[in-house]
Amino acid sequence: MGIFLDARSSVNSNRPGFPGTPLSFSPELFGIIGLQTQNVPNPIVTLFGNIGILGDIGDTFTVEIVRGATYVPANVIYTLEGVVSESTATHVTSFVAADMRAPAAPQTVYSSFISGVSTSVRNGPESFIGIASGP
Repeated sequence: MGIFLDARSSVNSNRPGFPGTPLSFSPELFGIIGLQTQNVPNPIVTLFGNIGILGDIGDTFTVEIVRGATYVPANVIYTLEGVVSESTATHVTSFVAADMRAPAAPQTVYSSFISGVSTSVRNGPESFIGIASGP
């Protein structure tokens, strides 16, 4: 049986309509958490969340989860590519990721980023949640 280490959440928006920020082709931060992994070797880290996009049908976007506080392509541990499927309502995308190579460290930081077609808007809700446990 696993041992619970920590759980954290980052809620950037808890409702549709916010933040109302257009997407960019460059990855933009929408969630960051620091999980207390307590130097446990091979911790099990599960990350999940959602993000709402309002755009034209066929607009594309990419959600990336990075180990660390800044976007570094070499540190991406999860990538989701999505397509807006309707233009009259917010397209909410949920994701679940796992870091299968999490380091033994006192704390491990994870960040969630989004990029995409600039005709689409981050329309909420936006959340990023992580749970760490020991083997």
